[in-house]
Amino acid sequence: MAKFGIGQAMTRREDQRLLFGTGQYVDDVAVANEVFVAFVRSPHAHARIVSIDAKSAKAMPGVVAVLSGADLKAAGIGPLPDGAGLKRADDKPMCGAPHDALAIDTARYVGEPVAAVFAQSRIQAEDAAEQVMVDYKELPAVVTIEAATAKGASLLWADAPGNIAAQTEFGKKDLCDAAFAKAKHVSKLSLTNQRLVPVSMEPRGSIAEFDAGTGRVTLRTSCQNPAGLQKTLAEACLKVPMKDVRVIVGDVGGGFGMKTQLYAEDIVCAWAARKLKRPVHWRASRSEEFLGGNHGRDQINHAELAFDADGKILGFRVNIIGNIGAHASGPGAVIVVAVGPKVITGVYHVPALHLRGTAVMTNTNVVGAYRGAGRPEAIYLVERLMDQAAAEMKMDPAELRRRNFIQPSQMPYKTPMGEKFDSGNFPHMLDRILEASDWKGYAARRDESRRRGKLRGHALSTFLEWTGVVHEETVNLHVEADGRVLVYTAMQAMGQGIETSYVQILSETLDIDPDKIVIVQGDSDIAQGIGSMGSRSLYIGGSAMLTASKQTIEKGRELAGDALEAAGQDIVYSDGRFKVAGTDLGIGLFELAARQPEKRIAITTLQKVDGPSWPNSCHVCEVEIDPDTGVTQIVRYTTMDDVGRVINPLIVAGQVHGGIAQAVGQALMENTHYDPQTGQLITGSLQDYCLPRADDLPSFNTNTDETTPCKINPLGAKGVGELGTVGGTPTVMNAVIDALRHLGVKQIEMPATAEKVWRAINQAKAA
Repeated sequence: MAKFGIGQAMTRREDQRLLFGTGQYVDDVAVANEVFVAFVRSPHAHARIVSIDAKSAKAMPGVVAVLSGADLKAAGIGPLPDGAGLKRADDKPMCGAPHDALAIDTARYVGEPVAAVFAQSRIQAEDAAEQVMVDYKELPAVVTIEAATAKGASLLWADAPGNIAAQTEFGKKDLCDAAFAKAKHVSKLSLTNQRLVPVSMEPRGSIAEFDAGTGRVTLRTSCQNPAGLQKTLAEACLKVPMKDVRVIVGDVGGGFGMKTQLYAEDIVCAWAARKLKRPVHWRASRSEEFLGGNHGRDQINHAELAFDADGKILGFRVNIIGNIGAHASGPGAVIVVAVGPKVITGVYHVPALHLRGTAVMTNTNVVGAYRGAGRPEAIYLVERLMDQAAAEMKMDPAELRRRNFIQPSQMPYKTPMGEKFDSGNFPHMLDRILEASDWKGYAARRDESRRRGKLRGHALSTFLEWTGVVHEETVNLHVEADGRVLVYTAMQAMGQGIETSYVQILSETLDIDPDKIVIVQGDSDIAQGIGSMGSRSLYIGGSAMLTASKQTIEKGRELAGDALEAAGQDIVYSDGRFKVAGTDLGIGLFELAARQPEKRIAITTLQKVDGPSWPNSCHVCEVEIDPDTGVTQIVRYTTMDDVGRVINPLIVAGQVHGGIAQAVGQALMENTHYDPQTGQLITGSLQDYCLPRADDLPSFNTNTDETTPCKINPLGAKGVGELGTVGGTPTVMNAVIDALRHLGVKQIEMPATAEKVWRAINQAKAA
């Protein structure tokens, strides 16, 4: 079984069904007697809902019902929950306008659902939705961070002065001020981390069914955490016990964080199925995803780094202001005020830190988790600042980083944010990336580019990220008499390859054919847990698989001792069989299961780990820019990734590759733009929103280093799903600026489109 074990480049077994069209996504399911729902969405960024006239819509062919926010309120349906435990500077709890599934009195962003139309077909529902007449009274809107925080700005919610939903402060201001007072050099930088749309291949969708006999709602949906969604939908919104809601998830065509939480449309489907006594089917159009699926990023950051005469960091001042959209979403706010700040000091020893994080509400769609969720924003800031400091102090950017690394001898290391790094060897990683990327050979490549009339730039990023979220997960492992091992988990596949990784861990540990292992997921009835987010699927879920399989062998050894009339300590296990040591007497794992009263050996494992993991990496990017057009081409990209123990090199490379692709999209192309006056979404489709394609990317040279495994979980893995995204944006952007710095260009905001780069070149030439 060695070729299927840990560390092997085993082809993902999920791909057989996903690539050949035999997978099952939400919209592939058809339920008898189902109705389809279409949503009426606000055309205004901020407006009072005066009245809703649905008479014409109800008379349309096939229409079953038209429901509004008032109907939900009358039924006692609760709003989406906000961020419990978060506070503002005045120590009052975070607050904002109630996020009702259908807006009741006021619409607060373009695209917010205000009514739902149910009909016999999707086309009938969509046609009828256009006949719903909503009388709006427009209200003043604040669309940008600057507008929302301006003196006298209109408020989205009266109890949130300054449109501030939450605010935190970390570090010690007096110590930081003292550090800056004695600094020999200070580098300052203000950056915008633009808003992004997470474009998953499969749009969101839900199918809700109601069983009148049991009073139970079953929701089929595309999400990353079935059990978590079950709890929120049942207890917070439908106001029923968890047992009265079941969530089923099939194949998920990409999640990227935006499918971690409950959405308004899910609530409407679940409630309407109960009210109409018929299944309710919804699938978002791509336009609806742009309007209503959670967005990502959208921050303005200001920072200063203080250095001594030798280039050692003395202090770090940071001000993070994040636009979280129209509602006080917990994920949106926590990214700004807590998650991003966890990694703000990166891999560097920072003696003094003062950080303020502010989550601001605007009349735009809600911002939530998107691949990296706060860590890309934070690392972008510190790595851009390190490159700027190196240029200002006329130092090699690699040398400046080396001088400020946390050393292996300092592990475990406590950061100024109070986070604890269990492991990491950052100088070693730098040495390896400089060799792998041929850092010393760059000058010759730059000169060759110049001979062809191109501007070449390069950049290095050294960074880490935080993974893990909640630090426990439960799995149930059943060895069945029919020759299968069934493993039930609340973790959720969404294209990242966890099914294959889990099989590799189980196959090696149980020493059985991988084809005998079945991973069962996507059903809140069969497994409870946190789900897949924050790169925790392998770090915690994989550890649970390892522990469960070891516990299965230990329990099997006891049962085999009874069956073979031998002491448990005399039983050895290999190749799927228990044997009495030194004899031929033995019994197979599945034969042993068949002897049990329930015809199985069952293990329940609650896996706990001692905190988050800290995967770290070094990226080197080289770009060529055509000065006549401003077009940027990435010509070389090298990574050296410490993700701890590598279960499957193919999957790790794929995750890093995909993460960098999304980072390149932000660095060079993607930008979600609202009209600052009207709040209309200008980039509302793929005609207006540019995504990277295969021909925009080079062949990545990805490498792993396993010399520093994670010390706080049994698997030794650190997580990899978001690592490429975290490091990609600063590396690409610093390479672009490096190519232009000799012209006098010091700053370009993302995305560095061809037009922006061309203008920067020509403005520098004219200066």
